[in-house]
Amino acid sequence: MLSRPGIGISRRMRVAPSNKAFFLQLPLCALIVFGLAAFGSTTVVSAQEPAKPQPQTQPQTQPSPSPAALPPADQAPSATAPPAPVALYNLLQKKSIVFPDIAYSTERLSAGQKFKLSVDNSVSVDSFTWALLGSAVGQAADSPTGYGQEWGGYGKRFGSDMARQASGEFFGTFLLASALHEDPRFYAEIHPKFFHAVKYSLQRVFIMRSDDGRDIVAWSRLGGPLMAEGLANVYWPDRNRTVGDTLFRYGLDLASRAGGNMLREYWPVLLAKISHAPRPVAGGN
Repeated sequence: MLSRPGIGISRRMRVAPSNKAFFLQLPLCALIVFGLAAFGSTTVVSAQEPAKPQPQTQPQTQPSPSPAALPPADQAPSATAPPAPVALYNLLQKKSIVFPDIAYSTERLSAGQKFKLSVDNSVSVDSFTWALLGSAVGQAADSPTGYGQEWGGYGKRFGSDMARQASGEFFGTFLLASALHEDPRFYAEIHPKFFHAVKYSLQRVFIMRSDDGRDIVAWSRLGGPLMAEGLANVYWPDRNRTVGDTLFRYGLDLASRAGGNMLREYWPVLLAKISHAPRPVAGGN
């Protein structure tokens, strides 16, 4: 029995997008699997192994700013130049328009400081860069389809990306982090090794510090983007407001956070080279 041409074409048109969506979802599934594995390994180790004293000369990847990088309490700091890690993070503080959430001190943030950090993150160079690149990729892939592919469509994509990031920062960095007493800053490491930096960057999607310095589940980092994507359905095109589309955007948010963490890990080293500053050392003495 001969099949009608129209039916065959319509079936191919329905199958192709599903295959494309399937292949796009593979890296998101891999990210979630690796993140859960890293989260599980960290929680098991912290629950089973007793705390061990860390020698002063051995660690090479301590979170920054490390208390070991500061001069002893009974020793006056040098009048000519502070220790390299302290000087480096003082420089990071001045360059915070790129990554405002990199921690340069361990001082506890107030709710007002978390709100200011959410605003700084929303208008940072990092946010603008991700929005420009994401809008270009969406323009090339015609995603979301409701915006079209002319220059007006690119403007709509860029505006919606900036709005999603701003609302995610408000919900995560300020609202949830304040309510749950979580520290929304990223603690970069000194001299990170590549594979350790990859593991640490994935872990910090699912794990963060509390206000009192403990490692806890990163509810604000996980919940903020999800709430932002739910809010985005108010201004997202009608045809792209499905549950599947919302969860797909949420997965991309987590993947971009993991990639951004890698940049944050190496940003102190890159900034030191750009600024011709001395390379940070693992100790402060």
